[in-house]
Amino acid sequence: MLLDSHLVPQTIVKPRSFIGLMTLYDSNYLRLLRLIPEIDRLDGCFRSRVAGDCDLHIEILERCRYTVTLSLTYHLETDDGLLIDPDMTIRVYLDGQVAEAMCSDGNQRHAALRQLIGAHRRELDLRWQRNIVLNKWLEYLSDQGHLVLER
Repeated sequence: MLLDSHLVPQTIVKPRSFIGLMTLYDSNYLRLLRLIPEIDRLDGCFRSRVAGDCDLHIEILERCRYTVTLSLTYHLETDDGLLIDPDMTIRVYLDGQVAEAMCSDGNQRHAALRQLIGAHRRELDLRWQRNIVLNKWLEYLSDQGHLVLER
């Protein structure tokens, strides 16, 4: 299995650079494969449950020959109803073996995520910000034991 335990994208190359962003995409792909090993053939909606963490929801939004676009989110019950946070759309480039966070809810409720967003404003910065958040979240999900397999 591919591992990126020695790949720390924010320290290998100059942060917020194009090469740094591509390294981050590589790391995102490897972390996503750990979470969803059969990503190249799954379709539909999935949920991962682990003790002590929120349910993780994954939906395959689009499947093309070389790409898979998916939604990755938590569904949290609150007094005001259902809260979906974080909510990310991710495009996986199967041929290039990279994964990019295409968009995320810009209104982050978590202070650390707001700080990351505030530090990155331009387009390259916005891509860096979205993908570093995805990278850290995927690392967290792996540490928690989340795993998505075919039904």
